[in-house]
Amino acid sequence: MLTEKNILAALGEVLVPGIQRDLASMNLVQGAQIDGQKVSISLASTALDENAQSWVHEKTVSAVKSLDAKAEVEVTFVEKRPVELNKIKNVIAIMSGKGGVGKSLVAGLTAILLNKQGYDVGILDADITGPSIPKMFGTNLRPQGSDSGILPVKSANGIEIISINLFLSSTDDAVIWRGPLIGKAITQFWEDVLWGSLDFLIVDLPPGTSDAPLTALQVLPVNGAIIVFTPQDLSTMIVKKTVKMAQQLDKKVLGVVENMSYLYVPELKKKIEIFGKSKGDEMSRSADAPLLARIPIDPKLAALCDEGHIERYDGEILQSYAGALEKIVSSLKK
Repeated sequence: MLTEKNILAALGEVLVPGIQRDLASMNLVQGAQIDGQKVSISLASTALDENAQSWVHEKTVSAVKSLDAKAEVEVTFVEKRPVELNKIKNVIAIMSGKGGVGKSLVAGLTAILLNKQGYDVGILDADITGPSIPKMFGTNLRPQGSDSGILPVKSANGIEIISINLFLSSTDDAVIWRGPLIGKAITQFWEDVLWGSLDFLIVDLPPGTSDAPLTALQVLPVNGAIIVFTPQDLSTMIVKKTVKMAQQLDKKVLGVVENMSYLYVPELKKKIEIFGKSKGDEMSRSADAPLLARIPIDPKLAALCDEGHIERYDGEILQSYAGALEKIVSSLKK
């Protein structure tokens, strides 16, 4: 017997070309009506070109007929903007006033750990002039889509990614844009990308406290920020400006992460604090937020990032950071 419930379940098996997530999780199913053996399915055409629509149409009809071979199936497409369809529960910004401290690394590790905990996760690479997320995740696929929207690409483990580097003819091409254009690109990555349903969207912000990060914090519904710094007086001085920026914009600082905290030399069984003593406790007090992790300089992690295999990293630091993220997740659910 045809019911709306089993029809919707069947449509959950139809994958969207270019993203390989099902129609339901991408929020493209707009409705299903049953009149005897006549079934009318309404789908959003968002980010689907003609070929993709034709493929989805065929698979939708097949999915319904698998429930009842005699069913008469009518599929219609309606126009919707991505921002109308996206259902993103939490948006977390990864911030720092200082460049080169490892924001992208922390963004990547945060997304990976949340993904491993079973959450649907995406990364919006808002560092328009210095994008590095695609390189770390080993993806260079050009995003697919249509005039109505853009589909993100997926990492090996299913993390959705959008970055300006995926649109360039060469990854070495420079993006030489003024502030307004950069802000517009960040806004488009939020409004014109079909993210579907996500538990977390991690936003890798550029350094500083000016146009680009300001646009992201004002346009995106950011739940909170994770601040990244290194154990140097120069770094912590500048990063404290980012903490104040987040606070002035009423964005909660969820925690702080100290990157390049130390180098562990296994032969000596010793931690060497190359950039000086940890500033973790100081930054934690300054931000009035917990210290989530002290990430060491790990040659294995650096190599995996260069090779595009960051998702294969299994260092011990991930365990403690995973535990800290679980507490953040719990606080966001309240």
